[in-house]
Amino acid sequence: MRFDVVTLFPEMFSALTQWGVTGRACEKSLASIHLWNPRDFCSDLRKTVDDRAYGGGPGMVMLAKPLEDAVAGIKAAHQTGDVKTGPICLLAPQGERFSQKIAADILSYSNLNFICGRYEAVDQRFIDRNVDLQLSIGDFVLSGGEIPAMAIMDSVIRLIPGVLGDDQSAVQDSFMNGLLDHPHYTRPEIYANLSVPDVLLGGHHVKIADWRRKKSLELTLRLRPDLIESARANGLLTREDEQFLRSL
Repeated sequence: MRFDVVTLFPEMFSALTQWGVTGRACEKSLASIHLWNPRDFCSDLRKTVDDRAYGGGPGMVMLAKPLEDAVAGIKAAHQTGDVKTGPICLLAPQGERFSQKIAADILSYSNLNFICGRYEAVDQRFIDRNVDLQLSIGDFVLSGGEIPAMAIMDSVIRLIPGVLGDDQSAVQDSFMNGLLDHPHYTRPEIYANLSVPDVLLGGHHVKIADWRRKKSLELTLRLRPDLIESARANGLLTREDEQFLRSL
């Protein structure tokens, strides 16, 4: 999968391209990240990408033209490389809240393009003319769209088949079935006088699966009851799940 990112700080994305799971995915060409600096599309000597807001107020607003020219450059590169241009996504506080479901839905595209805003805002005319969707990673403010873009790409890349050593790792992640993940344990069997649950030591796969499901339900009900309601509304809970939840 190809990601194109318009950003004033392309160096930040080395965190994805050079390290960990995402770095290995790029090495294997399972994912590729292409970075576009809007300053490269400015014609003035100062490479101006922002200006004061009409109507006054604090902060600066990103200019429409450098961003729009960067998007045009992306589309031209896609035509040369025979890539179908996917949605243009702006990372913004007013965007739809990103979720594991959206991460899975993004896999239906072969390409996704991010606009990483900076300063106070992005000129609305650029948004109206170019942006297909807006995403947010939460109700808080960051200095720019780079960190949200990296978070979203990390979430999507790990879902690409072949990226993780075991594809079941992604399937069992928190939120994949609408619930939080169950607790995990490893060696030693006893640590600080705390033992691994007996059921995990017995090798009975059906009992282990049942224990993990119940722990997932219990943990979700305690920490994120909203996810239980959402899972119920989406038909993700079985009759046995509901019986167990009532017992809690």
